[in-house]
Amino acid sequence: MSKLKIAIQKSGRLNEESLKLLKNCGISINNGKDQLKVTVKNFPLEILYLRNSDIPQYIEDGVADIGIVGENLLIEKQKKVQIVEQLGFSKCKVCLAVPKEVADNSVSYFEGKKIATSYPNTLRNYLKKQGVNSEVHTISGSVEIAPNIGLADGICDIVSSGSTLFKNGLRETQVILKSEAVLVKSPKISAEKEAILDKLLFRIQAVLRAKNSKYILMNVPEENIESVAQILPVLKSPTILPLAKPGWFSLHSVIDENKFWEVIDQLKDAGAEDILIIPIDKMVL
Repeated sequence: MSKLKIAIQKSGRLNEESLKLLKNCGISINNGKDQLKVTVKNFPLEILYLRNSDIPQYIEDGVADIGIVGENLLIEKQKKVQIVEQLGFSKCKVCLAVPKEVADNSVSYFEGKKIATSYPNTLRNYLKKQGVNSEVHTISGSVEIAPNIGLADGICDIVSSGSTLFKNGLRETQVILKSEAVLVKSPKISAEKEAILDKLLFRIQAVLRAKNSKYILMNVPEENIESVAQILPVLKSPTILPLAKPGWFSLHSVIDENKFWEVIDQLKDAGAEDILIIPIDKMVL
């Protein structure tokens, strides 16, 4: 049977998060030190550990069938690969930044000025859309130091927390794009491997749904069940079980974690008591 080849970053945060996702999908990964290719025993999958910047090219060429990369890299490399799933981790922004003493926040500040970046294609496309003419200096690594040594008037780079900008006396002015890790596939993937990808994607989606959801339990008097149930943004309808105490029921449901704090006061006002929130490992619809 053919094995689906997946390319992931060989080191760094994207590597750790990618392996964690695969393991949460029930895929057992045993790789020795410095191994660049690993065959999984309990799923038809082969893992290729590659340099992050090389992954889009390997996938476009069909050397790897699928891969996990940052969307920002995909946009910069401009390769013909298809995004099949947003993965929700390794979130960041590609931003323009200037020395903190510069008061101008507009993109027009960069007219006729020099910008240092590791994302020249992304930057040039953005500047073109904004009608701004700048001199783009392409450098790899240590982009933040460029204004301090007189190489550039500002930079275009990835920003996560903003601490690196702050340490180098810079501040963010414009967000060019927002990015997160994505699962992508090759245009050359075979029908047989596409079927394996569907099975992997089913597992991934179950893990992602569970990550953003919580199991909620509460005790509700019988006369308040209907009003409480109407408040909950449930999948279908809540599970209702009688308690030993007459006239009281336990109501069980699944709720989006981001919506919980929006409805908690409404649930209490509607008569819900003893509310418990429990993490979900997997969620299959």
